[in-house]
This record gives sequence, structure tokens and C-alpha cells, in this order.
Amino acid sequence: MLRPRVIVCLDVKDGRVVKGTKFVGLRDVGDPVELARRYEAEGADEIVFLDISASHEGRGTLLETVRRTAEVLFIPLTVGGGVRTVEDMDALLRAGADKVSVNSGAVRDPSVLTRGAERFGSQCVVASIDAARLEDGPSGPGWYHHTHGGRTPTDLEAVAWAKACVDRGAGEILLTSMDQDGVRTGYDLELTRAVAEAVPVPVIASGGAGSAEHLREGFQEGKAAAVLLAGILHDGLTTVGALKESLASWGIPVRPSQPVAPEGA
Repeated sequence: MLRPRVIVCLDVKDGRVVKGTKFVGLRDVGDPVELARRYEAEGADEIVFLDISASHEGRGTLLETVRRTAEVLFIPLTVGGGVRTVEDMDALLRAGADKVSVNSGAVRDPSVLTRGAERFGSQCVVASIDAARLEDGPSGPGWYHHTHGGRTPTDLEAVAWAKACVDRGAGEILLTSMDQDGVRTGYDLELTRAVAEAVPVPVIASGGAGSAEHLREGFQEGKAAAVLLAGILHDGLTTVGALKESLASWGIPVRPSQPVAPEGA
């Protein structure tokens, strides 16, 4: 049984890490290599690197930036953005990614999940779902998946789409609430729990983390296997280590933060 994981997200645009609210109002927060190094030193269990403009701009992920980031990490690295083919997956894995996240490409061609899982193993294939609550959705009220960095709505109901992605080979679901993204009032626990109860693979809760309590809720009430956060770390409001200390004090069996030896030690 995997321990609950605390994952840090680096949303990357034009080679720089950015952060916004509800997928808009992006601001520069730093260099992906330096931030990845810092968050690993603080105790992050994994890093997620998302090239958020790749699909919208019709290009592949920035491989050189991925390569530079992977070179400084000893923890798992998931990379997504602009992944359309198995060849795209192969290029990212060769650049140093441990897992590849697919969003728009899976909607365009769901077989890419199956072919990726057959070639690299399902543990390498992450289905990324950006979901927003719609009261007048195509199938009625509910959460619906969006593509191209949240710009393009689809008629795919998020829970059903998550199940379909797993059926096609995805070994993990990265589930982002677009409604909660960047607002720091907590994860969408209802959405997270609905997906976690519907699929047999780990679900990563994303969108809305503002405190250690929100992480606890994501694990205990949302039934997430992992929680993802970004803004409160980028803005220096807390550290991964401090968050893990709080989680451990509440009985969440997170991995303890281990200090990273200085370069050359």
C-alpha cells in the first residue's frame, strides 16, 4: 500500500513556472529547475511538471526544460502538456520523466492511453482531468472535463471519463478542480471522492490547497491517494516539510521529510 503522497506542481509556460487562479491571471514565480530542487529538499514526494500552453499552441513539451529539471531530481517526475502520441511519451521518458500525463491528447485519441500502457506500463501513464462544475452540462448537472489548458469544454462527464481512461490503461488520475484552482479554500472534496470511489487506481487531488487542513481533508474526506499543491509554496506561505509535520500529527502516514545532502557532499 502506497503512503499518502504530497506532490508539488510546476505549471510551466515559456520555460518559466507560473501560477494563476482558475487557470487565468498567470504570473511568473520562478525557474522550474530551481523550484524543483527546492521542493525536493523540503520533502516533496513527487514533482509534476505541466507545460500548460503546449496543447493550446499545438506543439510538444519543452524537452530541454524537462531534461534540465529531471537532472536535478531524485524523486519521481511526472510531465505533461502537448502529449498526443506514444512517440511524445517516449521522448519525455527519455528526457527523464518517470510518468507522462495526458489530457487533450487522450480526448482526441483515447487509444494513446492503451498504446502507452502497453509499451511503457500503466504505471507510466497518468490521465489528467481538468473538471469544472456545470449546472447545465450536456448530460445534466455535474463536473465536465476541459482540454487545452482549461480553455475548451467537452461533453465528457468527469467521473465517467476517469473510468474510461482507467479502462484504457491509465494507471493514475490527476484530477484538478477548475473551480477551486488557486482560490486556496480547499479541494473539491465531492468531486475527488466521486472519482476516487469510481476507479481502482490512485487519484491525485488538485486545485484549492490553502492549508495543511485542506491536505488532510483531501486524504481523509476526498479519499485521494495524493494531494497536489503549488501556490502556497510558491508564495512562501509554508513549506512541504511543515505541511508534512502537520499531517503526521493528525495520523496521516506521510513519508517523513528527509534533508537532501548538499552538492558535492
